[in-house]
Amino acid sequence: RFYNYGDVGAEDITVTLGATEALASALRTIGRPGDKCVIFEPFHELYPSQCQLFYLEPVYVTLRPEPNENADEIGTNWTYDQKELEEALSDAKILVLNTPHNPTGKVFSKSELANIVALCLKFDVYLVTDEIYEHMCYNDHVHICIPHEFPQIKHRTLICNSIGKSASATGWRLGWCVHPPHLRNTYRGIHDQLAVMSPHPMQYAALSYLTLSNEYFSDLSCKYHRRVSKLEVALKAAGFRVISPQGAYYLFVNYTSVPGLAGMTSEQAAMHLLKNIGVACVPGDNFYGTKHPTTRNQYLRFAACRSDDDLDEAIQLLKMKL
Repeated sequence: RFYNYGDVGAEDITVTLGATEALASALRTIGRPGDKCVIFEPFHELYPSQCQLFYLEPVYVTLRPEPNENADEIGTNWTYDQKELEEALSDAKILVLNTPHNPTGKVFSKSELANIVALCLKFDVYLVTDEIYEHMCYNDHVHICIPHEFPQIKHRTLICNSIGKSASATGWRLGWCVHPPHLRNTYRGIHDQLAVMSPHPMQYAALSYLTLSNEYFSDLSCKYHRRVSKLEVALKAAGFRVISPQGAYYLFVNYTSVPGLAGMTSEQAAMHLLKNIGVACVPGDNFYGTKHPTTRNQYLRFAACRSDDDLDEAIQLLKMKL
């Protein structure tokens, strides 16, 4: 509907108990104990956890701020090293790709996706995507449906999605996976054993939700971009170094230049903000698997998905107390 991609039949889609179960069923369908699964870090914590559940070996490729001529300023985008990715994929079975990305807000570009697709085809790697923030892309950034844009990898791509974020209904647990025909029976057998089904009332509610106009879905970007931008301005004013999110509704910020937080671990900084300022965030180290010195104790993740009143209160607390 949103990408003029009609080359998907009903039998190629399985309704799941949220995107979490969609991803779990995908990993179990493709992976076998000992297989390597490549994950971009920082990552959503469930990716390595699910790998461990199915005895897969997570391998991390690090997203880093692009170099900036001014060493005192952070870059304007998150990038990855293509050689690092190629080395990681050379003996892997699966690549998990989240775009728009949690926690950085990165939207992978067409050229980056072309590189990723080429490497997956080169090494016979399956591509499992997590696209739950597809309707939250800002400015000129757009979400790209990989099997539509790159049909050469359609047979090795599984798309996981849900209504949880776009409908603000994370508790509904209504998701789906678009899978290649040759994986259908295996995927559905695993899905049946893991969850059986998503509750019928939620499925009917999702059907109604998906009949909403295109304007509703396009307006989601405007709504969340406004909230993200408002929080970004406040965080910069408080001394955080921020790369403007291209999508999703998180801000993954460097806190080491904030006087009141300098020298703290990311966990200490998050707890200080919670207990003494009254603003909750997540320690950045939770999103890394390698614990490299260049990423350790550097970042905090803030979420701008709360109401405008909540955001305004948080911004005021940062101004007054930090």
